[in-house]
Amino acid sequence: MLEAFKKHIENSFPELLDTHFIIACSGGLDSSVLVELCHQANLKFSIAHCNFRLRGTASEGDEAFIRDYAKKIEKVFFVTHFDTLGYVHQHKVSVQMAARELRYAWFEQLLKENNSSYLLTAHHANDNLETFLINLSRGTGIDGLTGIPAKINNIRRPLLPFTREELEFFAQVEKMDWREDASNADAKYLRNKIRLEIIPKLNELHPTFSDNFKNTLDYLQQTETIASAYLYKLKEELFIDKRGRFEIEIAKLKELHPLSTYLHGLFSAYGFKEMDNLEALLDGLSGKQLSSNTHVLVKNRDVLILTSNAESKSDTQEYLIAEEEVPLNLPLNLKFSLVPERHDNSDTVIFVQKNRLKYPLTVRKWKTGDFFYPIGLNRKKKLAKFFKNEKVDILSKEETWLLCSEGQIVWVIGMRADHRFKVDDTTQDILKIEFT
Repeated sequence: MLEAFKKHIENSFPELLDTHFIIACSGGLDSSVLVELCHQANLKFSIAHCNFRLRGTASEGDEAFIRDYAKKIEKVFFVTHFDTLGYVHQHKVSVQMAARELRYAWFEQLLKENNSSYLLTAHHANDNLETFLINLSRGTGIDGLTGIPAKINNIRRPLLPFTREELEFFAQVEKMDWREDASNADAKYLRNKIRLEIIPKLNELHPTFSDNFKNTLDYLQQTETIASAYLYKLKEELFIDKRGRFEIEIAKLKELHPLSTYLHGLFSAYGFKEMDNLEALLDGLSGKQLSSNTHVLVKNRDVLILTSNAESKSDTQEYLIAEEEVPLNLPLNLKFSLVPERHDNSDTVIFVQKNRLKYPLTVRKWKTGDFFYPIGLNRKKKLAKFFKNEKVDILSKEETWLLCSEGQIVWVIGMRADHRFKVDDTTQDILKIEFT
């Protein structure tokens, strides 16, 4: 197995050959074999262990075992201790989820502190099969049936081509020791039940089931690669970038069949998983929106607007501008300068009478009840009505800033100036205000 492992590293993980990495080791068979293979392959690594303090003396025994093993093979050993049950009660998650969140947060910190590029975990072919069956039982698309990724961000999983039986055989030949976790034999956990009861039955049905599954997984991964490439090209055509957010024509979405499958492929990466809600949004009223943990999707007439949550949140702060200078902490870039003559206003430049301004000026978001006197109209108009007439969508309204003087709107920044501050033929001090 060692030669097969070394060849696999050379072909699929060449980045591990000349760089230091960290191996996550629990002390069980899988991670212990991974450590031993990397050691015999003369790779440069350290060992990291999480003590979740869930199994009393057994947890302490795991830590001592790995510490001694690291010392024996002369590798740096990192260890941390977690109050896992305390985390469970505080965050209202399962023990398994708590352990996952705690360890991966620590691994990320560990990589940064030690200038290591990669973390290796000991997931193998049997883990892939178990994950496949779990996802299949819960209902999933093709992305849930393609197995555990060998590479994702800074995580590498070089044991995925190898079965647990191959790992056991290697450990026996090398006369290795490892630690057994008694909870792995408890069939009350779904993954254990699949491993202990279901997979043996599948192997009884067909003696080459494991090999057949690996071939099927390869086919599914190839199919997913083709589908992803097509969706990427489709997204480039449909998602029109408008200064950091996307507009998508609803009519073009409706031409796609089967619609729900395309919607899942296009929007699931942004956290939108309920296709019924997405389909309803296409026919909903203008202004209707859906939110995920990371993004907001809004219907605006005949388009959908996709933006991040951070961009869509209203900011209620006010920023003050003294007469002398524009502060650096403004949420947008403004430049003030005295000029000898005026030119026509535009979306990004206006000219005002300096002596009409009362400092400090304020920059703030709009609120219900705001009104101004738009240049070109010369009469009072509510800002909400102005936005409607200008066909400004709901997200753009939330992102609009106002420049104000003593409560009066001087400029709906990036859109329209106020008539009350307009430069005329008698103006002596002309102030040019630019928005970049």
